[in-house]
Amino acid sequence: MAVVQGIREQIHGPVYDALKVPPGKQLREAEPTSTLRFFVNVQNKTKLETNLQSAALLPHYNTFEARAMRVVISDLPPLGSEEVTVEVDATKIEGSPGSEKRTEVILKTDLRRAMELLEEARADTAGKTSVAATETPPAGSGIYTEQDSGDELELTAVALEDAINAIERRKSPPRVQLRPNNGAGTIISKFIYNTVTTLYVGEKIMIQMPTWFFPAGAGPFSEAGHFTTHGQPDPMATFRFAEPVFIDKQQNFRVEIEVPDKDILEELHRLYGPLFIWVVLDGFMTRDVQ
Repeated sequence: MAVVQGIREQIHGPVYDALKVPPGKQLREAEPTSTLRFFVNVQNKTKLETNLQSAALLPHYNTFEARAMRVVISDLPPLGSEEVTVEVDATKIEGSPGSEKRTEVILKTDLRRAMELLEEARADTAGKTSVAATETPPAGSGIYTEQDSGDELELTAVALEDAINAIERRKSPPRVQLRPNNGAGTIISKFIYNTVTTLYVGEKIMIQMPTWFFPAGAGPFSEAGHFTTHGQPDPMATFRFAEPVFIDKQQNFRVEIEVPDKDILEELHRLYGPLFIWVVLDGFMTRDVQ
């Protein structure tokens, strides 16, 4: 469709970009540095992740007035890696109730399954769960792997958590994912209180503040105690610029979220996906009429 010369229209057209950590992967695999960059790499992303077509540039010869900026962080249950091995102390149960024989063995599994079993054990009033498993060769090794049919192994939440913490530190999930919503903190609070967000337009800093300054104003909300949200899910409940930030046609822009503290960075890099971090510039897009 041909462009109508000399006439332009203004629409409410936010631009957004996301950093995605796939299930079973860690944040360090998506971004190995201390700075998360948005609107810079938009190739091979879905519409869920970005609505830009070119890196750090508005579509065509559009201009943009940024009226608000928000940071949205997903609160999804993590899935551990299937490539990381975990060895859990377990109890093999044989015989009928009342005369059963209990033997201490080891269950060999992967991190994803171990985290699933830990969740099951914590949901149980006794803090236990059980699986069917078969001893791996050689016989008498005392090491079992989970099978559809086999000996019954009993596992406790304490043993599962200890086993997960015992794996290589770089591969173990951080405390905020292993013990969520229990006073140890959550991903959202850990992230917003330990990072600094900066908006650049044409290499000029337009605003720079700790990330808690940019509430999401989006996402789910619950009055239950075991839930965290970064701001009331109301589009108006977010940061708004006192004066619009103007992005001219073909002018570069980006947002960076930096983690200044080394120890916090190491912990955040261990986060497992699925995890999304969006940055949204909300405002008015001016474009050609077609």
